[in-house]
Order: sequence, then C-alpha cells, then structure tokens
Amino acid sequence: MADKGKILVVDDDRLVLATVAHGLAQAGYDVIDADNGDDAILLARQHKPDLALLDIRMEGKSGFDVAAYLREYLHTPFMFLSAFADDETVQQVRALGAVAYLVKPLDIGQIVPTVEAAFANLPSRAVPAPARPQQAVNDAVADTVALAVGVLMHRYSLPRGVAFERLQKLAADDGRTLADQAERLVEAVELLARGQG
Repeated sequence: MADKGKILVVDDDRLVLATVAHGLAQAGYDVIDADNGDDAILLARQHKPDLALLDIRMEGKSGFDVAAYLREYLHTPFMFLSAFADDETVQQVRALGAVAYLVKPLDIGQIVPTVEAAFANLPSRAVPAPARPQQAVNDAVADTVALAVGVLMHRYSLPRGVAFERLQKLAADDGRTLADQAERLVEAVELLARGQG
C-alpha cells in the first residue's frame, strides 16, 4: 500500500504508542514513533512528518512543548490525544492551534478517520507566509470550529463529517454564523469543565 503521508506519534504509554502506531501503519501511513518529547523533536527535525499525534502529559517535555516547537520551527500540523479534557487543557489546545483534540480512551477505528480528515485539510507543505492580521483571525475561527467539531465527535461518538454537519445545522437553526455557534459550544464546554473542577 502506498504511504498516505508521514505521521509522528508520541506517547509515553508504550502500549498506546504501539497500538496507535500499528493501526496507522495498517491504514497506510508512514509512522515514526517516540515515547518522550525530546526524542519527538529530534525525530521531527530529522524526518519532517506531515502531521504529529501527541500525548499531552509526559515526563520531561510535554506534548504542548513539542507542539510549540513543531509549530514554530517546522510548521508541522499536530493533533492531541489525551486522557484530559479539563478547562486549562482545552484552553492550551486552542491557543496552540491543534488540528484536532481526541480524548482517550479511543480505539484506532476512531483515530484513523480523524487523521484522514486532518490530512485532507492540510495546506501544501510550503512554509507559510507570516500571518497577516486577517489571516490570524481566520486561523482562530478555523481552530474554534475544529475544536467544536471535536467536542461533538467525542460527546456523541460521531464521525467528523457528521459532527461538522450537526454544527452547521445548529448554527442555521439558531440563525448564527458557524464561527459564532462553534465559539458558543466551546465556551459551554469550558464552563461545564470549570464546574467539575
């Protein structure tokens, strides 16, 4: 099977790492894996993956540290795979601009479609021009919509396309823009998370 793209998978839980790496390789991706943040950065510099799938809480460098490096120096898109969905974590995921946020436990059947959707939406591998103010606004809106879709996927066990359609329908039913509806949904989740803290 031809490689669909190169993915860096990082998780300090070796069982999770092996399971995800194997599942993505079976799905046709070229997988590089690391069980800590320092190795992840070295491998990313060496192999220039198209996408990174990062655990958040690890010894040493966290997934957030790795993501910041990937964004800043390699312009590599990334998604998070984490057992945590608290307010602070969600805020950091948004701030870093992850293309998706998956909450464990997950099986590979849920991860592969999300990875495929992320690859379908990847810009060309050219180094992006510095963001203009309007571009930064557009990126922030896209990040919020992606996060809202992720919330709906997780909450209702939906595939990404169905979750996106549901978000569009919610927006239409309420007479709001997609971005506004996404923002309201994400804020609601953050409020709920704060209430549980």
